[in-house]
Amino acid sequence: MTTMESKEWHIVAYAPEGIPTSDNLKLRSSTIPVDAGSIPDRHVALEMLFLSVEPFVRSRMTGREDGLYSPQLDLNQVVTSFGIGRVVESTDDKYAKGEIVTGPFLPVAEYCVVPSDFIIKKIEPNGDIPLPDYLSCLGVPGFAAWVGIEVLGEPKAGSNVFISAAAGGVGMYAGQLAKLRGCRVVGSTGSDEKVILVKEEFGYDEAFNYKKETDLDAALSKYFPDGIDMYLDNVGGKMLEAVLNHVNEGARISLCGMISEYNKVWTEREGVRNLLNMVGKGVRMEGFMVGSPSHLARLGDFAREMEGHLRQGRIRSKHKIYHGVESFLESLQSLFSSSNMGKVILQVKPS
Repeated sequence: MTTMESKEWHIVAYAPEGIPTSDNLKLRSSTIPVDAGSIPDRHVALEMLFLSVEPFVRSRMTGREDGLYSPQLDLNQVVTSFGIGRVVESTDDKYAKGEIVTGPFLPVAEYCVVPSDFIIKKIEPNGDIPLPDYLSCLGVPGFAAWVGIEVLGEPKAGSNVFISAAAGGVGMYAGQLAKLRGCRVVGSTGSDEKVILVKEEFGYDEAFNYKKETDLDAALSKYFPDGIDMYLDNVGGKMLEAVLNHVNEGARISLCGMISEYNKVWTEREGVRNLLNMVGKGVRMEGFMVGSPSHLARLGDFAREMEGHLRQGRIRSKHKIYHGVESFLESLQSLFSSSNMGKVILQVKPS
């Protein structure tokens, strides 16, 4: 029997509040069989290359299903995320040794054996798109931005569009997609460095640091003198409440995430007191999960459009890559740091 020693991250205790720590997640070693005679039929043995680190992963560690209603990880289970791996062995004729594949529920580990139906796509390893882009622009963040802007928001040319967490994994693409539709785009970020980033790298017309411009109503009056036509919400709380004071007639709000609320129990989350504004202005606000069947049905449209934008240089990415599977906990914690910029990705083995 051919085996590989693999380091993998297990959840050992739920984290209903706060940021997960080493009390919640443990790095353990396991022996993984990687020869055809040892793995079940229609399975693949993978050497993991890259893993996506995103808030959805954290939402599966609370031990409760409120809010995002994310399916919770079982205690002592290996944490899973969207990832890219190289096929080491296969008992499914659709996959051959050496092929690069991607899937949404791959273990945070160096090696693994998973059912072949966990794989959703093969990737050309020597193609013109770098592998990390399949976890960012062409992955969950890009898809979330595309659904929020193109499917739900549908802003017209000349519309005033606001994106919160503009320098994050979703925000950086949402702003660029809105610009491609001819909109005026403003973003909020948590540092002056991020303000510069979204304006110079991602083409935002304006951006502000909400930690400096703490009067959010005044800030939105300043940057949206003609009101807000479309808002993609990544943070929730006080920012969402402030936006509702500045929406125009018929405005649309796409609720992508609420990172300010993820680490709190629901009784401690910020309430929104001015929902009545939605009635008077005829505002449509809609939450969404990219894994819902209606959105997954558009995955092919998304991939074609975003690959076209990427290849023609109309979309730019910024990645924060952590090296080594041992860095997973640090990379997860970084999502909630004001210094985080762009898409966080774990390169499983150091380069």
